Amino acid sequence: MDWYSSVFELIDMRSFSNLWYWIALAVFWSSASHWVLGVPYDMVLRARRSGGQAEIDLNDMARVNVNRLLHIAEVSGLWLVGITCFLLSGLAMLAVGYGIEFAQALLFLVLPMTVIGALSLSCARRIRAQAMTGEALWKQLGRQRTITQIIGTISIFVTALWGMYQNLTIGVLGG
Repeated sequence: MDWYSSVFELIDMRSFSNLWYWIALAVFWSSASHWVLGVPYDMVLRARRSGGQAEIDLNDMARVNVNRLLHIAEVSGLWLVGITCFLLSGLAMLAVGYGIEFAQALLFLVLPMTVIGALSLSCARRIRAQAMTGEALWKQLGRQRTITQIIGTISIFVTALWGMYQNLTIGVLGG
């Protein structure tokens, strides 16, 4: 048995039956819900609990990340939307049209994260427009985190259902 066969036997390249895919999915959504607009959520909790310097740090970090995100959107927003739509439609065609399992797995990761990105941009615009600081800021970041967690939970559930369907179908058909 050669090295190439050994590696691919050890690491199943089918996405939905691969333990690494599920670990990556969990880490992906855990990170997405921890970093709200680039601000770690423990910083929000510390600012809410302690106030003082922790709140000043939260205001500064949120301001920097909101300005950075909105600057990127203003400078190259249309290009990013176009490229994102192109890549998502190509990925959807591979996933749905051709039934490629790897493309399906990527689509289950990327499509909900695109929604999170759009909601994050909307949240950043709201924070800047209302010049949120202090309690208003951490409430807004908390709402954004809750929305991210809801979308993540739904995404993981739908991905698990589709993954089980794929594994049962391929297992029954012997593919």
